Amino acid sequence: MKITRLAALLMVLSAIGAACASTPHWSYEGKAGPAHWGELAADYQTCHNGQFQSPIDIKNAIDGKLPPLGLEFHTSAETLVNNGHTIQVSVDDEDDFRLDGEIFQLKQYHFHTPSENQIEGRSFPLEAHFVHSNAAGELAVVAVMFEVGEENPALNPILAVIPTQLNHPVAVDKRVDLRPLFPDDLHYYRFSGSLTTPPCSEGLRWLVMKQPVTLSQAQLDAFRQALKSSNNRPLQPLHGRLIVE
Repeated sequence: MKITRLAALLMVLSAIGAACASTPHWSYEGKAGPAHWGELAADYQTCHNGQFQSPIDIKNAIDGKLPPLGLEFHTSAETLVNNGHTIQVSVDDEDDFRLDGEIFQLKQYHFHTPSENQIEGRSFPLEAHFVHSNAAGELAVVAVMFEVGEENPALNPILAVIPTQLNHPVAVDKRVDLRPLFPDDLHYYRFSGSLTTPPCSEGLRWLVMKQPVTLSQAQLDAFRQALKSSNNRPLQPLHGRLIVE
């Protein structure tokens, strides 16, 4: 399914970005929770009817001998917002990679606790989604799992400026070195999926890093305190999709 440039822009700025007054209220629990997203608006019906939804439990992957992802890392962060659904950092076309002969550039990244995707049935305490776009406005999400261990220095500039006020973007004063947010081994699982938030639009290319990185327990606690509650959509059925590694 092709995603137009306009649709991709709306996804990045509205669906994953800050909530706006005209957007139907949705949440991760209760009557506006994931089980009811498809009922909240006509544009959200894909959340219920879609056949290629994310997140998933990654297992029984096919060996496609995919090469490691050739990411070009930059120090990147411009603004940060707590939109009540996630902690999101917006950037301006910083890190990029080539996929299917096309260049994908980073637009924003955000966090889920606990993880949305699982690997062989294993959930992780935190998952980061790096949302990229190509020239046609099509989206690719690079996901990284975090486990508790050593402190991750790349998270400190982010955690230091998380605002207590929702939907209040703040500038990130210090540049964020993205490299520590990715494992040394850049091999990944690949599958076709969707946004994990309404409108749950499909056609996204998902790349999930096979190896996790670490964050400290204090850093994890800071994310949990800022988000107030879990922000992970339940696992979705594969419906015959293939996962390649």
